[in-house]
Amino acid sequence: MAEVAQTIDVTITDHAAIAEFCQSHAIDLVVIGPEAPLVAGLADDLRAADISVFGPDKAAAQLEGSKAFTKSICDKANIPTAGYAHLYDKASALAALDDFQIPVVIKADGLAAGKGVIIAESREDAEAAIEEMFSGGFGDAGAQVVIEEFMHGEEASFFALTDGKNIMRFGSAQDHKRVGEGDIGPNTGGMGAYSPAPVLTPSLEDRVMRDIIEPTVKAMAAEGMPYNGVLYAGLMLTEDGPKLIEYNCRFGDPECQVLMMRYHGDFAALLKRIADGALGADEAMEFSNQSAMTVVMAAKGYPASPEKGGAIDLGAQNVDVQIFHAGTAIKDGALLANGGRVLNVTAMGESVTAAQKSVYAAIDKIDFPSGFYRRDIGHREIAREAESG
Repeated sequence: MAEVAQTIDVTITDHAAIAEFCQSHAIDLVVIGPEAPLVAGLADDLRAADISVFGPDKAAAQLEGSKAFTKSICDKANIPTAGYAHLYDKASALAALDDFQIPVVIKADGLAAGKGVIIAESREDAEAAIEEMFSGGFGDAGAQVVIEEFMHGEEASFFALTDGKNIMRFGSAQDHKRVGEGDIGPNTGGMGAYSPAPVLTPSLEDRVMRDIIEPTVKAMAAEGMPYNGVLYAGLMLTEDGPKLIEYNCRFGDPECQVLMMRYHGDFAALLKRIADGALGADEAMEFSNQSAMTVVMAAKGYPASPEKGGAIDLGAQNVDVQIFHAGTAIKDGALLANGGRVLNVTAMGESVTAAQKSVYAAIDKIDFPSGFYRRDIGHREIAREAESG
């Protein structure tokens, strides 16, 4: 980031210091990327200081901050989603398992950095997940849990931008949450993604807008907490149609990378219009028809205990490859791993298959001995492309 912008050492939890910096430097727009400061009310405090912000306020950010809150909105607006139970203590949660079939989904109600969702393949696994959450394994996020029915189908992500009144479609993607190839192992924040997701056809996108996105925006306004920002809907494409898994109040990682590779418009100007409540009623997205793919290179041990400090040599890359740094640091002139998900290697192509070829060719040039990655990102769509010829 330091190659293209001035980086500032300011504590994200110090809202007063951030507001003071914005005022003293005449900042025209603040885009809040992570979910934690949104849930903590950073947008509220900046708006109170008369600073233009893209991102929901604290009340509206409950759509990501509390899975039970989102379920309540789904109930009120008749939004299709999985059956669920919201529990406040371990004994009630264990008893509630009797009402669900196995496999079952156990979720920490609050923010858990993308790791608070456990798909339990047995009763024993479900009980262990509940025990872990109520024993503090996910911190305050697990003080309450949501138990959900397991939905069958294929997952996809759909994005919409809204100023609380008007809504703009903003593309689709498909993420790969499991740490291992073949979609095995624990959930992560995401090991790779591609955009668009052709499985989310235009007719399905219409249904998502009509049955999920538009009712959500209307319901939030009716609740006195109009939503301003991006609505990232995690969807399950079931036999009965798209159903909402959960919402994110941000562009997501690694979905943001592939969306930005495809976007051709003036993004800052678009976000400023949304922040100011001036999104046009009929604005259309300006996207390339090409596919974009990103593959995460993570530090060994991720997601449990990633190894930090591993040396990285990016090699000589083609100009059309974009490497986003997610968890790196420079020490004595050397590039080192400094997090769990370390790099997002990203490229475009005329198809998902072509984009994947370019991405893995770029990864083959990277020397990162203490890193690992999945070699099957995009496998579902690539299989469909091969079948269709």
